[in-house]
Amino acid sequence: MGNTSEGSLRMDAPTTYTTPNLGSTGPDGKKLITQMDFARAGIVTPAMAHVAEREKRDPEFIRAGVAAGRIAIPANIRHLEQGLEPRGVGEGLSTKVNVNLGISGDVADADVEWEKVHTAERFGADAIMDLSNSGKTRFFRQELVQKSPLMIGTVPMYDAIGYMEKPLVKLTVDDLLEVTRAHAEDGVDFLTIHCGINKSVVKTFKETGRLMNIVSRGGSLLFGWMEVTGNENPFFEFYDEILKICHEFDVTISLGDSCRPGCLYDANDAVETAEMIELGKLTRRAWDAGVQVMIEGPGHMPINEIEANVRLEKSLCHGAPYYVLGPLVTDIGVGYDHITAAIGGAISASAGADFLCYVTPAEHLCLPDAKDVLDGLIATKIAAHAADIAKGVPGARNVDDRMGDARRRLAWDEMWQYALDPVTSRARYEASPASTEGTCTMCGKMCAVRTVNKVFEGTTIDLDAE
Repeated sequence: MGNTSEGSLRMDAPTTYTTPNLGSTGPDGKKLITQMDFARAGIVTPAMAHVAEREKRDPEFIRAGVAAGRIAIPANIRHLEQGLEPRGVGEGLSTKVNVNLGISGDVADADVEWEKVHTAERFGADAIMDLSNSGKTRFFRQELVQKSPLMIGTVPMYDAIGYMEKPLVKLTVDDLLEVTRAHAEDGVDFLTIHCGINKSVVKTFKETGRLMNIVSRGGSLLFGWMEVTGNENPFFEFYDEILKICHEFDVTISLGDSCRPGCLYDANDAVETAEMIELGKLTRRAWDAGVQVMIEGPGHMPINEIEANVRLEKSLCHGAPYYVLGPLVTDIGVGYDHITAAIGGAISASAGADFLCYVTPAEHLCLPDAKDVLDGLIATKIAAHAADIAKGVPGARNVDDRMGDARRRLAWDEMWQYALDPVTSRARYEASPASTEGTCTMCGKMCAVRTVNKVFEGTTIDLDAE
């Protein structure tokens, strides 16, 4: 079962399968609201049962994981009411994939963003992060929650300047708490909050230095705010207030890595590690408050350092689910960073990372379009699936075996059913028709599969006659 936590001490509570009542109270008399609350009270919620069915796991396995913090089910109570299909993120479960989208100051076309949403839903994303950072974004966010069954994540810090109509340095603690509450009230399932970049971590950053400094957008904004005002990071200083908001709506807190490495040179350096230590402390505090947690990770990282980074997160953050961006395994794949990230993603997930944020070919260059979203999503799903096979996730390899059998039989229509992107694969096949029935133009009548099939069928092989 892996590492345990304080939550695991309550795993011997009797398990029930009744529909949770938000007026229920636990053994300690406290009101049960979050999935973690119910799990620790020994109750399997419908969301947990749904995750268990999807993952081919026993419901008790899911409940115990949620109680211990090893599994998170990001499921805002308001989004559940509007059609969220719950998904589990964490130990023993399939690796999840997130798609980023959202309106920017330079490209603000909601229709394009909705095309990206539909692409994400059609091709099997598990989550969408709305990273809109310009103008009034609340209507798009609310509509996204209402219309999409996928987990929805946001970063309140991105939205704060436009939402409050203030310059960065004029934002107050109350402003940031108000924006955070607005996102929770809108039904967002997980919030990236950059709590770990406190004055201590900033001191380490200044003392040790970096090649690329701070590349996290939210982290850079908070660093700038702290430097100008001289105050502590408000998300760190008033963390308990953030936790109250998250608990009220069962929002999973995704502890942002403000100091993730933006290049190989900065990977696994002192400041990244210092922040991860802080995130581990904040994880315990969130669990004590009944709030589910995910930890965000790199970034850019050499292949040979990835496994150690995952192991470090699992140790310092007590087995909490790890949500990584890539990592990108080289800095020079510009224009093809969906590939550099998929390589790192497969390695990190096979080593124990639980959630992959996709990277598109547009990374480092521009806002991605719908085609970039598709390319990034499929590359990341390949990485996640490859890792699930390596991790022995129940049923992960079944579809590969079915694909192998269909290929042996040259059952092309059946192959499209198993492909991660059946649209592109079928279109490529049909655009280059083979002269020999049942084959493709790579080998034609010399198709190895066809030849061996003919041998076993007792059919004469005469390539010249064909």
